[in-house]
Amino acid sequence: MSTNDAYPFVPLSIAVLTVSDTRRMEDDRSGTLLAERLTQAGHKLGDRAIVTDDLEAIRAKVKAWVSDPAIDVVITTGGTGFTGRDVTPEAIEPLFDKRMDGFSALFHRISYDKIGTSTIQSRATAGLAGTTFVFVLPGSPGACKDAWDDILAGQLDYRHRPCNFVEIMPRLDEHLKRTKLKV
Repeated sequence: MSTNDAYPFVPLSIAVLTVSDTRRMEDDRSGTLLAERLTQAGHKLGDRAIVTDDLEAIRAKVKAWVSDPAIDVVITTGGTGFTGRDVTPEAIEPLFDKRMDGFSALFHRISYDKIGTSTIQSRATAGLAGTTFVFVLPGSPGACKDAWDDILAGQLDYRHRPCNFVEIMPRLDEHLKRTKLKV
């Protein structure tokens, strides 16, 4: 894996959603970490919000961003555990047209190296909703740092080789076009 500087950097518009009953912008360390990391990388913070651990509120916010052609990627943080209030995967996975099982597997491998078997307490997931990549991360700053630094920073950089998500973005709606043609 490497970065080929012969290719241009392509900035993306990335929305960050924190799911929490207790966080506010002033003390949202995970959302702030993601916003800082993505802007430092050269991307645009397309929007940022906090919603409570409410399935409908989470789904509505992510669905609005997925419907917005100005948003390329959505990253959520929080609500991936097993308590009664943790409903982020249930809220977002029904929006996926395609699941990204490799993201969860890779995230857990990276996480295992840092926190051991405690990684099984996260239901991190990802997928493609329409033409928008959606990544569902745990609420801890450490997990957000690991996901951004070790997975997302490279995959959201057009210069990353041998391949990356940015280079396939122009073709993400092919499955939607095929569906429309068959109707």
